[in-house]
Amino acid sequence: MQTKIGVIGAGSWGTTLANLLAGKGYPVTLWGYEADLVERMKKTRINDLYLPEISLSQGLSFTHSLTTAVAGKDLVLFVSPSQVTRQVLQETLPSIAAQAMVVSASKGIENDSLMLLSEVFEQLLPEKMHQQLGFLSGPSFAREVSQGMPTAVVAAARNPMVAKKLQTIFSTPKFRVYSHDDVIGVELGGAMKNVIALAAGVADGLGFGNNTRAALITRGLAEMTRLGVKLGGAAETFAGLAGMGDLVLTCTGDLSRNRTVGLELGKGRRIDDILSGMQMVAEGVQTTLSAYQLAKKLKVEVPILEQMYLILYQDKDPREAVTDLMLRDLKAEAI
Repeated sequence: MQTKIGVIGAGSWGTTLANLLAGKGYPVTLWGYEADLVERMKKTRINDLYLPEISLSQGLSFTHSLTTAVAGKDLVLFVSPSQVTRQVLQETLPSIAAQAMVVSASKGIENDSLMLLSEVFEQLLPEKMHQQLGFLSGPSFAREVSQGMPTAVVAAARNPMVAKKLQTIFSTPKFRVYSHDDVIGVELGGAMKNVIALAAGVADGLGFGNNTRAALITRGLAEMTRLGVKLGGAAETFAGLAGMGDLVLTCTGDLSRNRTVGLELGKGRRIDDILSGMQMVAEGVQTTLSAYQLAKKLKVEVPILEQMYLILYQDKDPREAVTDLMLRDLKAEAI
């Protein structure tokens, strides 16, 4: 029997994954928050708001009803912004089948609780469903995946059978999925890389060059690894697709929303003005707040993250932040 799939979130990434799965022949229902967008997608088979010019599979159905999206599905994929994932999960829980696999492809750390999304899912789902949880992450711009450009990501789960099932379900000749068992490392890498991408964008906006970007990526990776290991993740995870891979992509790619926000900050624009002109969510802005608070709570040294917090939430001048980073006490390089 074919795996029936519900996808929650019709942003660029949710639409891309839904379209990929429908293109493989799975019956997929995509839920969108904006009712008018849902109606347009039904008529035009294009997500003109978040993924324009990409034709959507005839096998893809659309709905504005959360119940319709998840009821009777064998796999429910959440691709909602991280800060509303708890609310959306709570609303859908009564309609999710007890035997369904539940997968998250969102990236972030919850502001109020300082929880990774894996912790949010485990807190809300019945304990017997914890072995059905999976998490998809890695370097993957939605538009490039939609255009069929070769991409590699990871599917992490505490249950190895779930990770392998997700490999089979999501993999295509152009979308390669590796299995992984380090849920915490994969989740933390996906969240923190957005913060470092903001910093890389700031450096670009200030007119700095490749030397600066390389330093930020490398030392940003060290910060991600320190925080991830403190939370219980494995250091080697951060050398892989969910760590270094996603970090390099988001810090250097022109399609990176977080790098774009940082770029505008470096040029002198205020964060409120930047965000008000954006259609899509730059997860790194809110993740900076929660990651900074989490690092302080765990007593983990995160100088790049700290400076991004001061820029975003204390109105610190970006050039002064760079100077303060460079003038820190000299020390040996270490993770």
